Amino acid sequence: MKITQECVSCIINQSLKVADAIGADESLTQELRSSVERMSSDFSFALSPPEVASDVYEMMAKIAKKDDIYDEVKVLSTQKARSFIPFLQEKLQKSENKLLTATKIAVAGNVIDLAAAVEFDLQEELDKIFHTEFAYNDFEAFRDELALANSVVILGDNVGEHIFDYMFLEVLKELYPHIYFIYMVRGNPIINDVTMYEAKEAGFDNICELVDSGVNTPGFAYNRANSSAQELFDKADLVISKGMGNYECLSPSHRGNICFLLKVKCNVVAIAIGREVGDIICKLERKK
Repeated sequence: MKITQECVSCIINQSLKVADAIGADESLTQELRSSVERMSSDFSFALSPPEVASDVYEMMAKIAKKDDIYDEVKVLSTQKARSFIPFLQEKLQKSENKLLTATKIAVAGNVIDLAAAVEFDLQEELDKIFHTEFAYNDFEAFRDELALANSVVILGDNVGEHIFDYMFLEVLKELYPHIYFIYMVRGNPIINDVTMYEAKEAGFDNICELVDSGVNTPGFAYNRANSSAQELFDKADLVISKGMGNYECLSPSHRGNICFLLKVKCNVVAIAIGREVGDIICKLERKK
C-alpha cells in the first residue's frame, strides 16, 4: 500500500499523541506538530505509510530527546495485556476449536495500537470477539496451510499485543509440534511496536526462534530488513502477519502464503481490504 492524503493527515496528528505520551508542554507540542507539518510537504507517495512514519518518528524522538518515545506507555500496555491472561486461558481451556479461539485472541490484541486513526477498548474487544465472525474469513484455508507447513514466520506488531501473540504461539506449538516457528520483531523502537527487548522479556526466545528483523519501520518493510530476516521470510512455508502496519507493507508482496490477521482501524486500510473500520480480518494471500 502507498500513502494517501488521508494518511498524511493521520501522520501529522500523531505528533499530538506523542506530545501527550511524553507530557510535553505547549511549546514542545507546537514544535512537534509544526516539524511534522513541514516534513509532510516532502512525503513520497511512492512509499507505504510505515515507511513514511519511520522518518517522522525518528525526527520526533530527536526533538523530544527520547530514544523510545513510548517506553512508559509500552510498560503499561504490557501490564494491561497480562491482566487478561487468566480470562483468556479459561477461554482456551473451554474452547471446542482451540485454533480459532487462539487466532481470535491474537487479533483481539491488535487493538493495542497507538498509531491507529480509530482506537478501540481492549476490554470491550475481548468481551465480543469470541462471538464475532471474521469479516474476511480465510480461517479454514489458514488451518489447511498450517497442516502442510514445516516453517512459519510470525511478524509481530505492537507491545501488549505481543502478550496475546505469545498465547497464540503456545497453541500453535501444541497443535502443530512439527512446525519450526520464528517470531520477528522490529530493529529499534518505533511507535509502540515490539522489539527484541519486550519479546525477550515475554519469553519468546524460550518457545521459538526470536529474530530482530532490522526494520526501522512500524511494519515489515522487506527492503529495510536485514539479510537473515529476508531469507527467513522468503523461505518460510507460511507467514503470519499481525496488524495493519505489516499489512500496509506487504500488500502486495513478492511472495505468497501470507495470512494477515488484523483489526481494521482506519478508512484507508478498510478501502484497500474491502471491509469496514472495526472489522476483524483473517485474509490468506495464496502462493504466487
